[in-house]
Amino acid sequence: QVQHVESGGGLVQPGGSLRISCAVSGFASGVTPDYYHTGWFRQAPGKAREQISCISSKDGSAYYSDSVKDRFTISRDNAKNTVYLQMNSLKPEDTAVYYCAPCGVKVDAYHSWGQGTQVTVSS
Repeated sequence: QVQHVESGGGLVQPGGSLRISCAVSGFASGVTPDYYHTGWFRQAPGKAREQISCISSKDGSAYYSDSVKDRFTISRDNAKNTVYLQMNSLKPEDTAVYYCAPCGVKVDAYHSWGQGTQVTVSS
């Protein structure tokens, strides 16, 4: 079973930067296959979990939601089976628990979420 372990969250001031990581494991080959695209999701207090970014394992093409576009950058290291999210110009409204999962999953139907990593943007 594919598992995701998120890390790197913390407290950062508005306008600051943070990079979080997602270690993906559980593939029989030991490496992330080309067909497995990983996405970042987040859930802010009192709000629904939403997908904010996605990256193709095959060609590195990326998707960003309007709320993070031009501020966040998703990247991957296939050799390390790790996906990163570089977050710049952070805002208080970016405060949330961040999770990774396969791109496009229906959040209410997916049951293999990791523990997530808390990102708090506050002065």
